Amino acid sequence: MKKRDFLKTTGAIALGAMIPSPIWALSKDKRLRTAHIGVSGMGRSDLNSISSHSQVDVVALCDVDSNALESAQKAHPKAKLYKDYRQMFKEISNEIDAVIVSTPDHTHAPASMMAMEMNKPVYCQKPLTHHVSEARAMRKLAEKKGLVTQMGIQVHSFYDYKLATLLIQSGIIGKVKTVRAWSPKNWGFDGHAPKGSDPIPETLDWNLWLGTAAERPYKKKIYHPANWRKLLDFGCGTLGDMGVHIFDTPYNALKLDVPKTIVNHCRKPTGFGYPEHNKVTYEFPGTKYTADTLKWVWYDGSGAPEKHKDLILPGNEKLPDQGAMFIGEKGRLLLPHFMQLPKHIINGKYVDLDLSVIKKTDNLGQPTVSYDVEGKKHYHQFVDACLGKDKCSAPFSYAARLTETILLGVIAGRFPDKTLHWDSKKAQFSETEANQYLEGVYRKF
Repeated sequence: MKKRDFLKTTGAIALGAMIPSPIWALSKDKRLRTAHIGVSGMGRSDLNSISSHSQVDVVALCDVDSNALESAQKAHPKAKLYKDYRQMFKEISNEIDAVIVSTPDHTHAPASMMAMEMNKPVYCQKPLTHHVSEARAMRKLAEKKGLVTQMGIQVHSFYDYKLATLLIQSGIIGKVKTVRAWSPKNWGFDGHAPKGSDPIPETLDWNLWLGTAAERPYKKKIYHPANWRKLLDFGCGTLGDMGVHIFDTPYNALKLDVPKTIVNHCRKPTGFGYPEHNKVTYEFPGTKYTADTLKWVWYDGSGAPEKHKDLILPGNEKLPDQGAMFIGEKGRLLLPHFMQLPKHIINGKYVDLDLSVIKKTDNLGQPTVSYDVEGKKHYHQFVDACLGKDKCSAPFSYAARLTETILLGVIAGRFPDKTLHWDSKKAQFSETEANQYLEGVYRKF
């Protein structure tokens, strides 16, 4: 079925459930009852970080793999267990205050939309959605209902990234004309779809893992638990994984909207996996922090980035494995990924960062190289926002636009070397053949 029909169905389920008091009505010392959809891998990390907040009670754990549920339950023995999030909402909606969605990308929107229809604040892992249409729908619903939301881009709340944002906005390198960002990770697959099938593990509900995706035979080590990121129907490739993190600071610092044009230099599509190497070039409309237009180049895959004069460091120093380079009128700013201070470069030499431009009201915090300290900030910000004590810095109103930008580059990978023109108001490409990939077909499961 089409996405819009699926969302109508989930909405009907939501309206039939008991709707609790709005989250903003919680008293000052109220505890937040959380339900977690997806509790293995990144989901387990999300669970640990959310539950580390002193005012959180984990009331429900949901996963299609019983091994993951069993492991998570050891730390939360009082939590109710589910393998189907729809059943969880149907049975205990009135016992849940907020929902954390940490599933493969293709399940982000179906689970999050159902939660929001029930007036639940949602923390959803990145990228926000698998399709552009879903990102717009999630933003619209969150704003309509006035819900607390946060996308799981933890580095958004790290000292180094907030510092880089404030430095760029202070004008230390002037108006920015180009950003080059890269990751040598390879969440692509240049091979062909597997043939045959393998026995489905007794611990896995394969139908629920597929969810809205098209039905297919189970193959060991191809989909679950981790390789789904490489595949068109489930993940968003390296760009949708690391790209969201590394794009985030330049996107936020430069106050960008969605791009005007996108071109991806990569291999021809196979219909199954994402390309193992991508060079994606975006052109954005200008902002107060950029030149009239901004050029943004993303490189991924083994050996990324390719050599370019913009990326030459003083003394021919080696580039960090992952990061972004801002190229401005008055110099460059290098932002390594992650937990390293940005570096200011003028005329081919490093210069000291001028922290006098940072105001106390900017709430920058103190530098730290401890992930145990930095890693929890973004999660606790969400919890505190639900409790009326803070405000989220990566709500769906922001996350949807960042995700849309990322997904446009992902779609461009289906049309190698072809420039696609994006009309944000109409939410469509000028190249009509590309519009079929803006929205997916949801299987009824």
